Amino acid sequence: MKPYSLTQRLIATVLLIELVSALCVTGVALFYERHTHFRSFDVLLRGRADSMLGAVQDAEDANDNVMLDGTEIYAPPDDVYEVRDDRGRLLGRSANWTGPSEQDLRRLQERRGRDGDRGSFVMTSVKDETYRVVRMDGARVVDPGDKEGGVRRNVTVYYGSSVKRVWWAILRAASFYAFSSLAVLAATGILMSWLLNRGLAPLRELASGAARVSVTSWTFSPPEEARQTRELAPLVTALESALAGLEQSFEQQKRFVGDAAHELKTSVAVVKSSLQLLNMRQRTPREYEAGLERCLDDCARMEGIVAQMLTLARLEETKAAELPVFATNLVPLVESVAQQLDSMALANGLRIVVCSSGQLLVHIEPGQFQLLCTNLLMNALQHSPPGSTVTVDVERKSDLAILRITDEGSGIDPKDLPHIFERFSRSDPSRSRRTGGTGLGLAICKAISDRFKGSIEIQSHLDQGTQVLVQFPAEEAVHQLPEGSDAVIVRSM
Repeated sequence: MKPYSLTQRLIATVLLIELVSALCVTGVALFYERHTHFRSFDVLLRGRADSMLGAVQDAEDANDNVMLDGTEIYAPPDDVYEVRDDRGRLLGRSANWTGPSEQDLRRLQERRGRDGDRGSFVMTSVKDETYRVVRMDGARVVDPGDKEGGVRRNVTVYYGSSVKRVWWAILRAASFYAFSSLAVLAATGILMSWLLNRGLAPLRELASGAARVSVTSWTFSPPEEARQTRELAPLVTALESALAGLEQSFEQQKRFVGDAAHELKTSVAVVKSSLQLLNMRQRTPREYEAGLERCLDDCARMEGIVAQMLTLARLEETKAAELPVFATNLVPLVESVAQQLDSMALANGLRIVVCSSGQLLVHIEPGQFQLLCTNLLMNALQHSPPGSTVTVDVERKSDLAILRITDEGSGIDPKDLPHIFERFSRSDPSRSRRTGGTGLGLAICKAISDRFKGSIEIQSHLDQGTQVLVQFPAEEAVHQLPEGSDAVIVRSM
């Protein structure tokens, strides 16, 4: 998809809105100017028709007729007029007009009742030019000094003028509005371009700073102006959080790869040195057997490291949406793990006490919970002195299912607690050979708890023991689980 400019889109949108507004204003102005100018034009026509009516005089004849005095007529040469008396007799007419047509007379008659004494108007064509014609009715009194008050003669005046000059005036006024709007539109576009470029400068600086971030350089310094901008402040915070998380993930990955390489390299070096030692001279069958046993032990240790690394990778890469969700009863699973490790506890002079009863359902895969419980319980057994007790509690508090494992071992140094869930992290690296630990067990437990929306926490004091607290959202028991079953699938995500 072709990239586009947000600034250009905003400017184009605003200018389009202003253009539509300008067209609306010009249209309204055109309508208003037309109304105003034609209203003034009508007043002018009435005045000229009234002047024409004033030029009607007594004819001074025996029939008491009226006449149009040509010396009293003051009409522009382009105007047209016609004057008739009440008997239809033509009193006068302009030379450039043949008078109103039958259609004009009919339309004027129809509008006479509406317009009243002010005169009725009609548009007509005179020599291929549009004229506006007014009809005005008036009266003249002949011999007003007679004893009967004189004779009243009704007179009808038709007076018209070209509307061309009116339309020119209207179009000039509308053009003024149109050109003014276009000038404002151009000025607005230039001003908006400058203001938007200036206003979006913090965003461009923010994007430039984010673009400089790479896998080798995580330095991100957002401009202070962007941090103080209300609309950009959430974006700055989100970028900082995302980059901090990515940096931590990359560092963790690098450390994981380095630690894994170191662990495997050590085991490979041990196997190699054992084989080289056997190959230096002739050995007895018993010596060969002992050397091969040591190599097998180291190979088994390498196999364990690789298996745990694969387990951790699967836990972190598998999406929750791809997993079936199980309603798992934790109580029998905890009891089963305790029974499996009971022989190991007895061999080391330890005792496992499980405090649980009833049914406690949690949305978790049974195999994953067993792995979590096994790792935590084995850690407690490996780091507990002979004659001590490891206690496992499973209980429900409110809407939480809680697994608590407590030992009476030597505890963990406070400075090591923040890193206890990191991969290959061991508070005492020297004891890994004795216990067989790889430093991945607690990392796997943390991944399992996160995967199923739980939490894991460790509290420890030197020479007093350690307590591990695991919490998961508990589910209501809607039905009794089948006998011998620890879990049923209730839904798929």
